[in-house]
Amino acid sequence: MPPASIEPWDDLLACLDLHLDDDDVGPVYEGPNQRLGYHRLFGGQLLAQFVRAALLASPDKAVKSLHALFPRAGHPGEPVRYEVERHHEGGTFATLAIVARQPKGVVATASVSLNAMEEGPDHQSASALPPVLGPEHRLELDLLPWETRSAVDLDSPDAAPPELDLWMRTPPADAELASALTAYATDLTLIGTALRPLKGIGQRDAGRAFTSAVTSHTVWFHRPFRADEWLLLRQHSPILAHGRCFGRGDVFTEDGSLVASYAQEALLRLTREAE
Repeated sequence: MPPASIEPWDDLLACLDLHLDDDDVGPVYEGPNQRLGYHRLFGGQLLAQFVRAALLASPDKAVKSLHALFPRAGHPGEPVRYEVERHHEGGTFATLAIVARQPKGVVATASVSLNAMEEGPDHQSASALPPVLGPEHRLELDLLPWETRSAVDLDSPDAAPPELDLWMRTPPADAELASALTAYATDLTLIGTALRPLKGIGQRDAGRAFTSAVTSHTVWFHRPFRADEWLLLRQHSPILAHGRCFGRGDVFTEDGSLVASYAQEALLRLTREAE
């Protein structure tokens, strides 16, 4: 966790305040890492900073989709540089390739598509949502420095379906940060969701009963929204096999509007004792 003098929420916001470094080829952005006291960078930080770098590079558009690959673990004690290459920049659409680099090499890459908002037909197909859970269902998820609620305990050793409904609401935040903050949140609980059918293993057993590492993550943004109003992350994992797990989810506003979707693949290996 961050030192006592640094609030986790302020620490995360500082990570999203990227600054521009001049480059002859394309813009390069850099920002501080979270101070989590962890041996590697949290993938959610990289996702959030990819979103911010894309929006800074194309300020007249919104991120439509982001697909990230994580070839190696990032080191929290070294700065990350986000090198942006423009593949296309038009009036409506833009396509960027972004490389997250540390001194030892590339830690993540992203293909990002952006577009300018435009009017058109508006329709969705989704089940009705339940009301926001009451405060008795409040959770403490260390890496999410805001309010979260769920009826599911990912730390439970009991076997259950690989599904999770997670309500969340950040402290007051600018609307322009909503996509980055939500991308950050989507990286945290899909592996734990994939583990739910395995009796005797929960998300808290990371590093003991299992090892894991996200290898790819994709987020699609459908509509403008705010992260400081209630959002429901509804997700499930349809498969865990051959040392890998896959999960996907949707993000809804409290009134049922579908605003984002996401998917993730990760390495997931049980230890010999767990097997």
